[in-house]
Amino acid sequence: MRAIRGATCLERDDADLMREAVTELLGEMLARNSIDQDRLVSVILTGTPDLTSAFPAAGARALGLVDVPLLCAQEMDVSGALERVVRVMIHADIDTPRAEIRHVYLRGAEVLRQDIAQ
Repeated sequence: MRAIRGATCLERDDADLMREAVTELLGEMLARNSIDQDRLVSVILTGTPDLTSAFPAAGARALGLVDVPLLCAQEMDVSGALERVVRVMIHADIDTPRAEIRHVYLRGAEVLRQDIAQ
């Protein structure tokens, strides 16, 4: 089993933007790591405290993840932290070597982990 990280930023707190950004992020995470949805074990999604218009899991469901356990949580409210960020951690039943996992950061979230952003 492997964990794959990702994050994306929203321009503003909006339910449609949330769904679009999360769907895009999860789609990229699965595609770049060649993961079929049947290999997903669970997905954790978090949002910064300034995102209150929708649950990030709604974007995952829109992508078709209807039978995968999803968990939404709120990120810590740290002074000076990047705003309007959704983070994702996918747990997948894959044998890909850890060094070959492609973590995905989109829409300005690349600054969070420049060391692993693809």
